[in-house]
Amino acid sequence: MQRSEAQARKASLAEFVLAAISELMSSAAVVDADQENFMDVGSHLHAAVPGTMDLQKAQNLPTNTLHIMEYLAANVDLAKDLVARCSAVAQRLMDDDLLGITKDLDNVIKNISNELNRIPVSTFASSRFAEPAVSGHLQVVRDRHDLYDQRSCDGYSDGDMSMVVAMERPRKRTLHNSDMPRLVDFLQGMYQESHEFGGQSFSSLPEVAEYVEPLYDSFFCPLTNKVMIDPVTTESGMTYDKRAIEDYFDKFTDGSEPVICPVTKMAMQSKTLRCNVPLKSTIAEWITRNEATRVRIARTALSMATTEAMVLEAIHELKVLARLRRKNRDQMHKIGITKFLARLLDHKDGLIRCDSLDLLCLLVEDDAGKEIIAKTRAVSRTIKLLSSSSTDERHAAISFLVELSKSELLLENIGSTAGSILILTTMKFNSSDDPVAAEKAGEVLKNLEKCPKNIKYMAESGYLDPLQRHLVEGSEDVQMEMVSYLGELIQKQEMTINIAGSASEILIKMVRSGNNAIRKAALDVLVQISSHNPNGKTLVDAGAVPVMVEELFIRKIDDEPMGSKTEAAAILANIVESGLDPEAIVVNKEGHVITSKYSVYNFAHMLKCSMPDTLNLSIVRVLLALTTLPKPLTTVVSVMKEQDSSQTVIQLMGSLSESLGIAATRLLIALSPLMGHTIAEKLCKAPGQPGKLVKSIGLHGRITERHAMSATLLAKLPYQHIALNLALLNRGAVTTVLAKIDEMQRGETRASRYAKAYMEGLVGVLVRLTTTLYDPDVLLAAMDHNLTSVLLGGGEVPGARRRAVREGGDQRPGAAEPARERLPQGGRRHQAGGRECAPVPPPHAGLLRHLRIRRTVTNTSMRALVHLFF
Repeated sequence: MQRSEAQARKASLAEFVLAAISELMSSAAVVDADQENFMDVGSHLHAAVPGTMDLQKAQNLPTNTLHIMEYLAANVDLAKDLVARCSAVAQRLMDDDLLGITKDLDNVIKNISNELNRIPVSTFASSRFAEPAVSGHLQVVRDRHDLYDQRSCDGYSDGDMSMVVAMERPRKRTLHNSDMPRLVDFLQGMYQESHEFGGQSFSSLPEVAEYVEPLYDSFFCPLTNKVMIDPVTTESGMTYDKRAIEDYFDKFTDGSEPVICPVTKMAMQSKTLRCNVPLKSTIAEWITRNEATRVRIARTALSMATTEAMVLEAIHELKVLARLRRKNRDQMHKIGITKFLARLLDHKDGLIRCDSLDLLCLLVEDDAGKEIIAKTRAVSRTIKLLSSSSTDERHAAISFLVELSKSELLLENIGSTAGSILILTTMKFNSSDDPVAAEKAGEVLKNLEKCPKNIKYMAESGYLDPLQRHLVEGSEDVQMEMVSYLGELIQKQEMTINIAGSASEILIKMVRSGNNAIRKAALDVLVQISSHNPNGKTLVDAGAVPVMVEELFIRKIDDEPMGSKTEAAAILANIVESGLDPEAIVVNKEGHVITSKYSVYNFAHMLKCSMPDTLNLSIVRVLLALTTLPKPLTTVVSVMKEQDSSQTVIQLMGSLSESLGIAATRLLIALSPLMGHTIAEKLCKAPGQPGKLVKSIGLHGRITERHAMSATLLAKLPYQHIALNLALLNRGAVTTVLAKIDEMQRGETRASRYAKAYMEGLVGVLVRLTTTLYDPDVLLAAMDHNLTSVLLGGGEVPGARRRAVREGGDQRPGAAEPARERLPQGGRRHQAGGRECAPVPPPHAGLLRHLRIRRTVTNTSMRALVHLFF
């Protein structure tokens, strides 16, 4: 009955193997990746078909046939799974992943070959299958030596490490008595003898290795029952471990009794010990072979394990071996364990990922391991694990990175991995959340600084400390590189840089050097640094101002680009605008401050020279900043009058540069309280002025700062300057102003934060005209345009409108002012013995009250209206 069940089981397994091989060959034929090698898989497995068919038909089979068939079925099924994996994800596979899968297939094919070769040749009916059932193995990579060829490996051949058990076994002992893990159950069929020679049972992976590499009784010390490390022979001829026998001899130190051999119980005359060199060498060789075999067995277990528990046990075994000696780690590199572990970092099980990281930490302690990791995706996978919710996994990942960052080979790889620097810096500064991870993240970042590019990556992530430190402490070449990086960062992205005084001093020192490229880079960085107001004091304390003043006013080199002066002026402007007391900013060794007449004179003089707009803008900004305080304002006014610089500033108002035009206008507004009449006279004499200002006011579109500043300047200049008022009148200022006011009241102008200042300026232009009504032309314009109605609201003068139309004028908003002859001086227009005007409307309806503008403007307008009516 048992025999018939075994036959049925054997037949079922044979059918499964044949069907699986057929399916596997079909799958291998359609794999896109490395198709030639996968077709090779099919050819090797096809060679197993005749043998399997013979086994299916044979009647007199050896007792181990059923076990062999079960093992064949498991291996063919595993091969089918590996080929299916490769077929499903071939387009996403990296070379390392494909290499790992083909290595696993190679191992499976070799195991199938070994098992079929264990069946006696007489079993096979076909003579053509009398040779080994499956020979050779898959050639994974064409131009390299195969990992499984017969060659020397650390002093012993591959045959010494074979996983196929020999027929005759020497008497052995075991060191392990633990319960049998599931992985050992899985490997049981791979390493047990046939029933005819007596089966063996293993309880752990090391025991499997001990069975392949037998452990002899002579290796054990009689006293400790452990493998001897330093075997020595006593006078009695017995061999013990040296430390154990010496401890035993210490019991006979008083000499009152003879020394007794612990094994023979014979009295010994001497305690002399002789090193048993042959046995010591044999044990050392056995240990080497045993550990090598354990490594190979664990590698096979990793490839063929079907559960997470099996993988974890194999990794645990490899960790034990990796800690023992470097040779074991070298072998793990050699047979692909290091690469395989890198793939396990993507495993779905967190414990497997964590244990894989722990083992990798051991394997990358030497350069060979780091070189292997550099060719895998282990770094990017590890970076992802830094964000794991598991503390143990995070700690394992950061510990692995600490070890990797010790190699210059991997520094740039780590730093350039997306998100690595940001995650590490966040981890470093969140020490309260995880102090252990924070400390190790700091260690990784410190190691990464050895690669200059990483310092740049850190700065791009907002971590500027390393860059500043290397800028101060680095060699001249490193300092130049750091400045270059800062310049690149400033050009690529807007950054707010808080910089230390020591770094500022280095940058200022570089400005003094003769290298134009470094000077340019240092100046660019200083411009950006100075734009952040809190850095102003740091730069002043570091001595930046005298250097920039020298750069701007004194330094003259023929081949020096003008850009250096532009940048120096920008730095000075930023410092003056930073809110520091200008009276305390010293500009030279003689003790002059930036508010002194010496400094202001030089700034004003540069305005009169033909300079680029960007340079002029910075100089105007400096002068404008000085006018915010009474004493410096007086100095600026004095120098501007002496040098007649107001004419230059008026010209700058018309610059194509929006920023320069606005700054120049603001400077004139700031100077107008103390030199308004001078500015008004220069404005009237300037080519195209004040027509350009009127045109600027009337431009269509959104109200800009330039619109507002142009209107404000005209409103701020002395009201009763008759020449300016007449010039504005002749340039159509009244028509333009009224048209823009009408547009704003009807809501036709786009909203803007400059609207209020613009409206006040427009009203101020009208007000200034009402202060010179003694001029006939001004009076006529006021009456024709009914300024009373505009300023106080309601009504219009029909007679005035009819006269304007009759004379060719057009009173529609925005229309050009009609041409008219000037009346004789003092002449007045009368109609029916009185002025032509409309009734005064209620004040509450007027424009001035509606706008709620400043009381001074209102009062002035009211006075003007009094002049108009009386």
